[in-house]
Amino acid sequence: MGFSKKFFNQTRKPEGFLGRRMIKRMNAGHDLMAKWGMSRAEGYAPEKMLEIGCGGGKHAAELMEKYPSAHITAIDYSGLSVKTAAKRNRAMIKKGRCAVLRGDVSRLDFADGAFDFASAFETIYFWPGLERCFAEVARVLKSGGTFMIVNESDGTDEKSLSFEKIIDGMKNYTVGEIEAALRAAGFAEVKSFHHESEPWIAVFAKK
Repeated sequence: MGFSKKFFNQTRKPEGFLGRRMIKRMNAGHDLMAKWGMSRAEGYAPEKMLEIGCGGGKHAAELMEKYPSAHITAIDYSGLSVKTAAKRNRAMIKKGRCAVLRGDVSRLDFADGAFDFASAFETIYFWPGLERCFAEVARVLKSGGTFMIVNESDGTDEKSLSFEKIIDGMKNYTVGEIEAALRAAGFAEVKSFHHESEPWIAVFAKK
């Protein structure tokens, strides 16, 4: 496996030296997209939030800033990401506003209805069965809870599709595919936003 392929495969589950470099790259490279996606999340007042695939923890920090009364539980199945996110958010962890845990979206270790808002930035590309994982998210959300998905790719742009050949197990999804899987997983209302000049999408699903 060439260096480029090894490096970009760290987007799936960052580990070791290359994983640390990838986490830094993702934090910087996804910042504008994440902020755009969060700007679509108006009119919400969550109390208990779940951030799935938290990576380096930057988005969790920004969500706490956006919703200053909310508690956030950030999870990732990469031990390195959990360690990095916990370090970044250590002040909020000490204040009791944040918890960073290792977790698997296909088997969430939380009670039914534990959260009123869940988010996933640049991560569903790697989830093992979209409908099954969406059903798990729906399970841990309260009735009326919201799931926010923000992706850099709308599933049709050539640049993102080219990464499917480099990154093992990566799958870009169109808005239509995401919406269909959300409804099949039990979400009642789905609405989507598309950036005016980039292939970025934000999808909001209400349980």
